[in-house]
Formats: sequence, C-alpha cells, structure tokens
Amino acid sequence: MRKTYGHGRVVLTHLDFSLAPGEYVAIMGDSGVGKSTLLNLIAGLDTANSGAILIDGVTMSSLDDDAATYLRRQKLGFIFQAFHILPHLTLQQNVALPLLLNHAPQERALELLAAVGLDGRGNDFPRQLSGGELQRVAIARALVHRPKLILADEPTGNLDPDTAHEVLALLRQEIKANGASAIMVTHSPAAAASADRILFMTADGLRSLPENTSLPPPQ
Repeated sequence: MRKTYGHGRVVLTHLDFSLAPGEYVAIMGDSGVGKSTLLNLIAGLDTANSGAILIDGVTMSSLDDDAATYLRRQKLGFIFQAFHILPHLTLQQNVALPLLLNHAPQERALELLAAVGLDGRGNDFPRQLSGGELQRVAIARALVHRPKLILADEPTGNLDPDTAHEVLALLRQEIKANGASAIMVTHSPAAAASADRILFMTADGLRSLPENTSLPPPQ
C-alpha cells in the first residue's frame, strides 16, 4: 500500500501486513511517519494511491459511500485522538450513538461509562468534562457496539498513568471477550506493552519487534 499527498510527498510506502481475528497490535514510530494516516486508510476515511485494504474479506475501495458507512457503523470502533465527542449530546447519548445507528438496545451505554470510571455521569454534557474524561467517553463509545475491528489513535494520550492502565485493561478485555481485532497507534511503551504484538513504522514500512528487545522511549 502507498499513500502520497500534495506534490508527491510520500507518507506511506511498502506497507503490507495482516491482522488475525482476535489479535491486538500496537504500532509505534516517530511523529509524522504516517501512523494516524494508516488508521484513516483502514477505516475508509482516506484513500490510498495504490494497494488494497480488506476488512473481513471486503475490499474497502470497492464500496460506495453508503456501503463504506454501513461497514464502519457495524464492524469498526474508532478512538480518535481529538475525541470527536458531540457537544450537544449527553455522555450517555454520545456513547449510545453507535447502538442507535445499529438499531441495538442502548442499555450498554451506561455499562461502558461505568467501566471507564464515569459511573453516574450519563446526564452530564461534554463541556463539564476534562480532556482525560472526554478521552474515556471516546473509548466507551468505540467499544459499546462490540465492533470486530477497533482502531485506536493514542487512546491513553490524555490520561494519567492509573487511568491509562485501567483503560488499557478494559480495551484488552473487550477485544478478547468479543473476538475483536485491534490496531493501536501509540507513542507510549507502556500502552504498546499491553498488545499481543508490536510493530514499528518507518519510512520503509512496518517491522516487528524482535523478542527480548527493549521498547524505545516515547518520541
């Protein structure tokens, strides 16, 4: 897979990897190497210049906008680095949104809010929360509909160490309980260590971390 921007600026190249059902992979690498771009490409929010992305056997580039939206709605959970919490909805309504769009019962929204440490806050609005709390809402929303593929962009970037540990445990628990797969982009060695496998992204593609190799410090 290859992705370029503007006047031929190459962001991703020589990118070729697969993710097994139930596998949880962390991707590390220097800032600007294209980690977030990779997540956007997988989610169909951006388009590669060459190559193909298959999700559950479906080639994303073969789908029209409606079909791609339907696939994302049903099978993907995306934890955005910028949260994208809707300010006019309560926390419960924000978390329940994927359930509403999938015509599923919405009771699990309160369960997930409690799981990320926001029990009793369902009627609050985003303006009443700190950045770390908004990140927790974003994580609950991404997990609530039990997606088959979770894409997480720096999910612990705004959390204190204790909360980050709890959220990573919840993320792994949900992945394993639902047989989901997950790709987490992170600069945090502690976050990466929670994954089944760690990959490093460079200008030449992705490489696996050899056994008994120390994680690099955050960039």
